[in-house]
Amino acid sequence: MTEARHSEARLAANLWVAAYLARLAQAHIPAYVLARGDATAGAVAVKCAHLDGQARLWMREWDMDSDTRPWVAIQSGPEGDIDAAIARQRSRDPDLWVLEIESRDGTTLLDQPGLF
Repeated sequence: MTEARHSEARLAANLWVAAYLARLAQAHIPAYVLARGDATAGAVAVKCAHLDGQARLWMREWDMDSDTRPWVAIQSGPEGDIDAAIARQRSRDPDLWVLEIESRDGTTLLDQPGLF
């Protein structure tokens, strides 16, 4: 007997991006769309610029143990290194959305409950 696995419902990428940008605006965190990906199925990368030359890159990754897709900081370091990593990602995945937020303390709201 096989276990039935339920898949996580996915919100269209453009709707998720619009909702996330609205939440950031409410929290007075500046945010910009650097690259638009596929409106329905594009993945999203979030660059958090700390305004001191450092940045962190966030993406959702599958957690096999919990069968969820949490946001994970996949790289931290000089902003130029993060920009290069984003360029490599976009060269492999042109459907990738890239957002940049400016937050000295690293607040992204990605870990907030109810953020899709």
